[in-house]
Amino acid sequence: MTEQVDLLVVGGGINGVGIARDAVGRGLSVLLCEQHDLAAHTSSASTKLIHGGLRYLEQFEFALVGKALAEREVLLRAAPHIIWPLRFVLPHQPHLRPAWMIRIGLFLYDHLGRGRRTLPGSRRIKFRQHAVGKPLRDEFSTGFVYSDAWVQDARLVVLNAMDAAARGAQILPRTRCQSALRTAEGWQVELQGADGESRTVTARALVNATGPWAVRFLDEVAGIGHDHALRLVKGSHIVVPRMFEHPYAYIFQQPDRRIVFAIPYERDFTLVGTTDVEYLDDPAAPHIEQAETTYLCDAANRYFKRSITPADVVWSYSGVRPLLGDEHGNASEVTRDYLLELDQKGAPLLNIFGGKLTTFRKLAEEAVDRLAPLLDSTAPAWTAKGQPLPGGEQSDTAHLLTEFEASHPWLPTELAWRLIHSYGTRSQLLLGNATRLEDLGEHFGAGLYRVEVDYLRHHEWAVVAEDVLWRRSKLGLRLPAEGVARLAAYMAESKADERRRNATF
Repeated sequence: MTEQVDLLVVGGGINGVGIARDAVGRGLSVLLCEQHDLAAHTSSASTKLIHGGLRYLEQFEFALVGKALAEREVLLRAAPHIIWPLRFVLPHQPHLRPAWMIRIGLFLYDHLGRGRRTLPGSRRIKFRQHAVGKPLRDEFSTGFVYSDAWVQDARLVVLNAMDAAARGAQILPRTRCQSALRTAEGWQVELQGADGESRTVTARALVNATGPWAVRFLDEVAGIGHDHALRLVKGSHIVVPRMFEHPYAYIFQQPDRRIVFAIPYERDFTLVGTTDVEYLDDPAAPHIEQAETTYLCDAANRYFKRSITPADVVWSYSGVRPLLGDEHGNASEVTRDYLLELDQKGAPLLNIFGGKLTTFRKLAEEAVDRLAPLLDSTAPAWTAKGQPLPGGEQSDTAHLLTEFEASHPWLPTELAWRLIHSYGTRSQLLLGNATRLEDLGEHFGAGLYRVEVDYLRHHEWAVVAEDVLWRRSKLGLRLPAEGVARLAAYMAESKADERRRNATF
């Protein structure tokens, strides 16, 4: 018998899960499928920022920046355990941008956007009088400080998917949309799971949230004629051992007028990125080029006293952004705004083009606003007040950590901090009835115990070691090869056990 839903969302990146969450919260029946893991591609390869995009002011993207700054406040309330404020330092180089231009830009940045502003405003500083000046080369004497926010990007995707599932949505990672056929009854969609099993679903409306694959989806899966083209731009990042001790981040202007960030990362590292280069290959398999690594090292070395080389890089990653715009002009100047195209030549099809991490909630709200009347839903939009994502129910994360440490004095300090800043109020659920470290099961290394792995398998769709080490966490930076091998073996064995149990029933 064919399954029927109101809305089928194809794509398990941030836009797809945001739309699924918003739609199911308005009473619609929702199914989301993703051909790989949740956040497997673009949404886990960002610069990890919730920000307005200061550099977009030079491109007169005032509406986009204002929208993003307003969303920054909403997201800080929704997920305070994985999103937190971060102050950025912009060293001043008069030959690149005059001080008056930067002051005007920061004034706009402080005041664009609607609603309350909880983060401190910008100001000018002298580096000799501030800790942020110590790592910088001596030729930098003054600069500016402003506010934005940091996010665990892949966890933001997973938490949206968890909330959607808790409200009744079906979330199907590792499930490929093989075909989508418009019929008189809606969309007839063929799905195929990782086990090769197929299922047919009829949906009243379809959302194409496949990111870099959006045009390919129309051509090869839905067979819909169109005149769209996406510009694929690759952004690469490098991670090096910590370059400074304070909690501030840096934003560096480059001679080619591009911007590179240096950000405190996972407590012991510094994240440097990003590049923006044209990309024409498979969106599923981007990798950093040697020229990009050199560019990012040179970008940091123009500002820091301590130089880095490619040999210092402990990890790198690349992601492909699907941007609106033609093939001409500088890739870093292509708009990060989005386009929602509703095709009503029969059963509704909503195509999502472009976008950025910070504005996903607004994009999702606008998407469901357009679809809801076609699906007989009159329920109002509901996510703008910052309703908490799983684990984000307590806004004061520092107080939550204090309480958690007091009730679990046997937990190592570093582990307690990581659990609260990954799982928030759900940390207790993760630990279950454990009263000592030995109750957490096998220790794979780097503070990763079996109890956490099992939580991720049962609640967060983790299937293989990479899901745990590079998306649900970044413990891949710390776990030795022997621990990775044991984790991979444990997850493979657990998956095989589940298959045997399912076959029995």
